[in-house]
Amino acid sequence: MTQNQMRRYKYIMAGLGGGLIFAVLLAVDLFTKAWAEWYEIAYGLSQPSYFLGIVRLTYTQNRGIAFGIASDDPLIMSIIIAVTVLLALLLIVAFFTIFRNNMPVRICLATVEAGAVGNIVDRLVLGYVRDFLDVRPLGFGICNIADIYIVFGVIVLAFIILFIGKNAVFPLTKKWREQAKKEDEERDRRNGHAKDGGKADE
Repeated sequence: MTQNQMRRYKYIMAGLGGGLIFAVLLAVDLFTKAWAEWYEIAYGLSQPSYFLGIVRLTYTQNRGIAFGIASDDPLIMSIIIAVTVLLALLLIVAFFTIFRNNMPVRICLATVEAGAVGNIVDRLVLGYVRDFLDVRPLGFGICNIADIYIVFGVIVLAFIILFIGKNAVFPLTKKWREQAKKEDEERDRRNGHAKDGGKADE
């Protein structure tokens, strides 16, 4: 197998892996929403007390953005849906281009994508998002599994981009900083040779 074939194979496998993560997480989100809606209809989903003082099950239909904002404005909601779809498409593009060689970032992107698509499916099919995790003691409202994907995915993604690996904005370890410095020096050397070559041609 040639180097190009090996690179192409890794690219394809990384894409399949990201797709699998996305599909599993999306299935979990949609299943838990369907279960919460069924349980609400059959028995009433509203726990009297919070588990560990932070979370309880309370079903609600969110027709707005976060916490029901703009629920009565169809135009704003249409714009929000369009923007969300656009962002989801941009995540896919970033997965296969900018971060094609960064597996931790690609896992985070697949996680955020699953959350975004899960809520988009609810809005397009039902006209609302099914929320059932009441975490108001933490300073939030009522959310769902998709929201958790998005929040934690974005937090971890930001941490990785800022601190993890030689390409991070602020590499945490000395090894990563030395690798980044070495690559910068090599890049400057190549650019210097290219400029010198251009002057010689003149």
